[in-house]
Amino acid sequence: MQSTRVPTLYLLCGKIAAGKSTLARRLAARPATLLISEDHWTSNLFADDLKTIDDYGRYSARLRAAFGPHIVEILRQGLSIVLDFPANTVRNRNWMRSLINQSGAAHELHLLDAPDMICKQRLSDRNASGKHPFQVSGAEYDLFTSYFFPPEPGEGFNVIVHAPTSTVEVDAPVGRSQGGLGGRGEPLVRDRKQPWRGTER
Repeated sequence: MQSTRVPTLYLLCGKIAAGKSTLARRLAARPATLLISEDHWTSNLFADDLKTIDDYGRYSARLRAAFGPHIVEILRQGLSIVLDFPANTVRNRNWMRSLINQSGAAHELHLLDAPDMICKQRLSDRNASGKHPFQVSGAEYDLFTSYFFPPEPGEGFNVIVHAPTSTVEVDAPVGRSQGGLGGRGEPLVRDRKQPWRGTER
């Protein structure tokens, strides 16, 4: 008898350079899983128009409005999606919750609980590499971070927390507590999959 696989919507929450896109690519390597990246679409469609945080908010809202129905339909067709849009505000997560409710898909919200010191070092290295479509200054990092609000228990998401145990490099592998190792043979994160209780922030 063929088992029925429930499609999953993978969500990512974390500050700039916390490692969201790196984790997104790893999650997207799972069978029958697609990656949809906000950075890819904004850099190709709106790069010349993104000057301020208000510009980002406006064009990000356009993408959400355009992609929402397609995401729901893809999930209904049985494919999983890694949604590399930041689940960093209640408003964004409400939109993501609507996709879950409309599609009937399972979900995981991956919270990358990296401190500012690590994120800023990664951001500096990322900017220097020139590989990311956007250059973000320290002041812009602080501005975006002022809007960051991690999920609360009442939101009801299934949260998996990724908390670095030491300073790690940009794009360093994300390990798992079940024997997973990082690129240097050291555990990089501890993961916990459970309904979010707010015990680790």
